[in-house]
Amino acid sequence: MEKESEELMAEQKSRILVSGASVAGLTAAYWLDRLGFEVTVVERSAGLRPGGQALDVRGPALDVARRMGVLEEFRKRATQLRGMSMVDGSGVEIYRTTERTLTGGRLDSEDLEVLRDDLVDILHEACGAGVRFVFGDCITDLQQDDHGIEVGFENAASERFEAVIGADGAHSGTRRLVFGPEKPFLRYMGGYVAIMTIPNFLGLHRWQTFYMGSGDAGAGLIGLDDSGTARAYLGFESEEPVEYDHRDENAQKQLLAERSGGLGWVVPQILEHMEDDASGFHFDARIQVIMEHWTRGRVALVGDAGYAVSLTTGQGASMAMVGAYVLAGEIAASGSDPAAGITRYENEVREYVLRNQAAARELNEQNRSDDGRSGPGDFTDFGTMVEDLSLKDYPLLLGLA
Repeated sequence: MEKESEELMAEQKSRILVSGASVAGLTAAYWLDRLGFEVTVVERSAGLRPGGQALDVRGPALDVARRMGVLEEFRKRATQLRGMSMVDGSGVEIYRTTERTLTGGRLDSEDLEVLRDDLVDILHEACGAGVRFVFGDCITDLQQDDHGIEVGFENAASERFEAVIGADGAHSGTRRLVFGPEKPFLRYMGGYVAIMTIPNFLGLHRWQTFYMGSGDAGAGLIGLDDSGTARAYLGFESEEPVEYDHRDENAQKQLLAERSGGLGWVVPQILEHMEDDASGFHFDARIQVIMEHWTRGRVALVGDAGYAVSLTTGQGASMAMVGAYVLAGEIAASGSDPAAGITRYENEVREYVLRNQAAARELNEQNRSDDGRSGPGDFTDFGTMVEDLSLKDYPLLLGLA
């Protein structure tokens, strides 16, 4: 059996390109390297992107993390929030709980909440020396044939790979090159959210505070260390999508200032920090990516690039990790035919993806139809939103466990 595994590994020592160094891309890179492939990760940013929201690792993603050997590190670097409060426009507390948080759900759950950059750091470290990283570049051309893909880059010379994985987010450049412009695939979910890192000027210690304005906008702060930084949230509802350039940060900040300028609490201070010293700024619509197929030949999309679920149910990071694990495993199990493995990946996760997206849409419609009738303590129980998926033992299949 061991000899057969070694021979199978030798046949599968082929080159795979992963576009995007975030949760989906790094998880895929880890497993592809572990399963015997020569892996390159290309990332548009100059390094691992800083900042981002608090992400949840739930359900089958906890099993993926355990199989990767990173679950304990996730636990060590979890937000470990003690609770949350909600305030009115004058800063008067109207709700407080030490049983749950708005972003992470029940505190007695086995699920984990980890800041995005901490999660990415852990996954990046887990990849090890076997994965080649190319920062500050992106894919500009993909030409498939019967034996591989010729890939053109913005800066580097073109290279040839046996498969390409698009893990480059909801506005995926890989998806655009292979499937066309993004607009037909984006389902708008009725609002916009910005996350940024600013000084923890309220001195929050493992606590979060949120303010829901009387109109269509709100804000929040999450602080882990009272002398360090905080993650600031600004958001607003909009019946119709707002036109903006998702790469023009200044225009996005101007839009936020216009929509949030009249809010109370500490929103003026948040906006001031946004202009002066915020880092890790990220702004986007609440959207889903809806595709009939998220694979084509030797190209596969994973995570938000193929099936973004939106913020509604807190399942995006978990879906990214689960999808990346299945994709790497199916490619490995396909022997010399990565396209067959890519097709099986889509078949394996399709129902899981569709269940998650349907749950998010249902919850989103419920929240929008409430029209403010819910009380300040009426939040989603994320634990009830977890969709299960039985994971195959791909490492065992190849004798790597």
